[in-house]
Amino acid sequence: MELSAQAGPGVEKAAEQTVESACHLADLAGPDGWSTAAAEDVLDAIDTLTDTLGSVGEDLAQALAAVATATAQARRRLGITVDAQAPWRDSAASAPAARGLERRPPRRRGLGPGFRGIRTDP
Repeated sequence: MELSAQAGPGVEKAAEQTVESACHLADLAGPDGWSTAAAEDVLDAIDTLTDTLGSVGEDLAQALAAVATATAQARRRLGITVDAQAPWRDSAASAPAARGLERRPPRRRGLGPGFRGIRTDP
């Protein structure tokens, strides 16, 4: 499987912003800096990104199935209930081959699309 040399409109910029946001979060969060809501948001983001990249092809989806298993296990260890609106999480953890058949995006929370951060210009 090969990816194209050129991504779709806005994909590379959004991917770069995602990496920058993840690095910013890593700089902010320490072992004691997490709440249940923050951990749930991060796990939702990981699942969404994994699911999106896995849509490139079945081989890639199977390779990324371990990530879905890991996020499901992290939710259990943190006592975070799996959202009833996202049944693909449990199916992804137990049956990677069936993952593409029951794929549903996680529910959106927070500020939603178009949010560009809080400006703190002096």
